[in-house]
Amino acid sequence: MEHDAWFFIGIFVFIFVIWIAVGGPMHPISFTGPSLSQPSPLGNGTYLQLPKASFGIGSSIVSLPGSSNGESVQNNSQNNTKTSASTIPNGTVFGLSSPYQNIVSVNHYVSSASSSNPSSEYVEMSIAQNASAPVNITGWILESEATYNAEIIPKGTEVPASGVVNAAEDIVLQPGERAIIISGESPVGASFRENKCIGYFSTFQKFSPSLPQNCPSASNELSSIYGASYIHDPDCIDYVNTLPRCQIALAQSTNLSDTCQSFLIKYLNYNGCVAAHKNDADFDGNTWRIYLGRTDPMWRIKHEIVKILDDRGKTVDMFSY
Repeated sequence: MEHDAWFFIGIFVFIFVIWIAVGGPMHPISFTGPSLSQPSPLGNGTYLQLPKASFGIGSSIVSLPGSSNGESVQNNSQNNTKTSASTIPNGTVFGLSSPYQNIVSVNHYVSSASSSNPSSEYVEMSIAQNASAPVNITGWILESEATYNAEIIPKGTEVPASGVVNAAEDIVLQPGERAIIISGESPVGASFRENKCIGYFSTFQKFSPSLPQNCPSASNELSSIYGASYIHDPDCIDYVNTLPRCQIALAQSTNLSDTCQSFLIKYLNYNGCVAAHKNDADFDGNTWRIYLGRTDPMWRIKHEIVKILDDRGKTVDMFSY
């Protein structure tokens, strides 16, 4: 029994001597832990790796992992809409998207941007035909991203009256309606909605773009307003037939009857037309003329970025030229 014990002690001594001989506790294997072997190469000889990309905290712009061209998307926490950076002019920040984006749009064109006359410089805004509700645009901002010119959309008059100071109210566009926003001052002193009689304003004032000439014809007015006896006044009929639509009778012939003269003065003008037709189903037009009241141009001839912001400063639409 004692002999067996010395035999096992001898074996342990022998193993200890061998361990010391190969390096003992200083051998490199003593410092390594468990390890996994490198995975086998894929078909193209590369290893699968996760993309290395950092994400900015607190920024509204998030870089896409693996993007080589710097593309980004804008994160709007309020309505979760995303706008591709590729649609934004270089060097321009679109900003927070308005809830009216894609409901209200601006025609990507500025009329007479090369002109020094602000009265002929304008942009057009429209409301989608399928919009679920009217849109109040008073207080919205038109802004040049290039020059930082900015103007607030003012109030206007639904049905303006000629020769008086018109009361102002918020401009509300219905679905399918549009607004022509002119940089200059209003020829009639106010922003207004077009209507069936608005063409009479063109008699003494110049508008850009031109006002529609869809007033009731003078001959139709004669037959409906003068009365049945108009047929007995051939001189009045002949004179009225010479007048184009929306033309105020300026040079009245001395051989016209008093009744005819009274008809011309009372009805063949803007205020008279409104009084006679304001309750017609087709009286209201679908276009507003909005004037920013500038005495100098709003937009540059070229290299311009036009941006429209809602009343909370969020971007509704923008374009460049």
